[in-house]
Amino acid sequence: MKLVRRFLDWLYLFSGAAAGGFLLAIFVLMLLLSAGRPLGLNVRSGDEFIGWCMVAISFLGLAHTFRSAEMIRVGLLIDRFSGRTRWYFEIFSLAVGCFFTGYFAWFAYRMTYFSWFISEPSQGVIVVPIWIPQSGMSVGLVILFIAFVDELIHVLLGGNPHYEKPKPKTAEEALEQAIQSPV
Repeated sequence: MKLVRRFLDWLYLFSGAAAGGFLLAIFVLMLLLSAGRPLGLNVRSGDEFIGWCMVAISFLGLAHTFRSAEMIRVGLLIDRFSGRTRWYFEIFSLAVGCFFTGYFAWFAYRMTYFSWFISEPSQGVIVVPIWIPQSGMSVGLVILFIAFVDELIHVLLGGNPHYEKPKPKTAEEALEQAIQSPV
């Protein structure tokens, strides 16, 4: 069981690191596009590559963000409950999340597989098999689905949700959480 837990934690961390790698790729491409113009350096299809990197960042970063309790969570309804009632709402919410992320992951995988199967090219100056940029979305959604199922099992077994930060007990803790919050 510890081996599975370590693998899943590594998977979420790897997914977040991959998103960071694509962010770095965007930085380099933007730098080349901006600094290259005065030097006569032309990065062909640079905008397309940046767009594909943005998609990869968005989807690959989801699972890590979810597990790190950094996703924006609206608890208007669920925060009104405690005890067993709250637990049922958590289970229901996670089950709905599993269903929808599984649904999107399945169809993203099917789209990527079909693009690979028919050798669909991209529509741009540099022709790239379109399944390559689609893979970032598909892999990110599959890892997010795994994270949702992992969290559902964890909460069903009595654990506290990882996606929820503990409530501050003192004014200093509340201030510290507000300072560290990205919002």
